Amino acid sequence: MTVCTGNICRSTMAEVVLRERFAAAGLGDAVTVCSRGVSDEEAGNPVDRRARAVLLAHGYPGGDGHVARQVTADELDRCDLVLAMTAGHARVLRRMAQRRGVDPPVVLYRRFDPAAPRVGERDEHRLDVDDPWYGGPPEFEVCLAQVEAGADGVVARVRAMLHDRA
Repeated sequence: MTVCTGNICRSTMAEVVLRERFAAAGLGDAVTVCSRGVSDEEAGNPVDRRARAVLLAHGYPGGDGHVARQVTADELDRCDLVLAMTAGHARVLRRMAQRRGVDPPVVLYRRFDPAAPRVGERDEHRLDVDDPWYGGPPEFEVCLAQVEAGADGVVARVRAMLHDRA
């Protein structure tokens, strides 16, 4: 599960990219990718038109049929990996899980980017995927580039998780 604020930009772009990467790695049938938001402010809305445009421009599906949803604690309990787009999202997800007594593996998405800075927990905010919401095409391009940079690392991690279960 990829998680951002409203589930119409960052997490949705990550969901689309990861589905493509898992399919290319031959894992499309073995892995379910979904996205959610920590807020309900965009619940029911489609993917942001600017996110859709940048995805299509880079050869990805545009997220047609996507409907923004807020994450629930029940969903966290069923996830093998929860990818937070920012340190703030990670804190919200961890608190939500703690209240339910579950411990899903919440990881900042950019921890899988080999070029991202290596930081400790206090500096996790340096790994935030940039929020393109208040920007235009250049900001959405940066966001997609950050998502793409971590995607192969996510695929490798999930492949190892599947191998360990076998």
